[in-house]
Amino acid sequence: MFAVTPPEPAPVCLSFKCSDESFAELTERPKIIPAPYMARAKWVALESSDGVSRAELLEWLRTSYDLVFARLPKRVQGELSSTRSPKKKPSKKITAKKRTPTR
Repeated sequence: MFAVTPPEPAPVCLSFKCSDESFAELTERPKIIPAPYMARAKWVALESSDGVSRAELLEWLRTSYDLVFARLPKRVQGELSSTRSPKKKPSKKITAKKRTPTR
């Protein structure tokens, strides 16, 4: 889990994990608070989406995903990587074989 959003109206609209440095910077911004119950793990919560650009939010969420992914066991990382970008199998060209006439 790298981000959480409530299904119903709540005091926060989105929570996500961030780095130690980002945690200190983000919590100094207006409408961004330490996430309830998760601040000790460096999660922040947006009280509203006002004042946050879409590009900035996407960058934070990508960083959050990367931070959580890096802490997973290698086996799980491999499983997630294979489902995230499946390798395409080379397509086999089907050709008709020439038949030799039989008598």
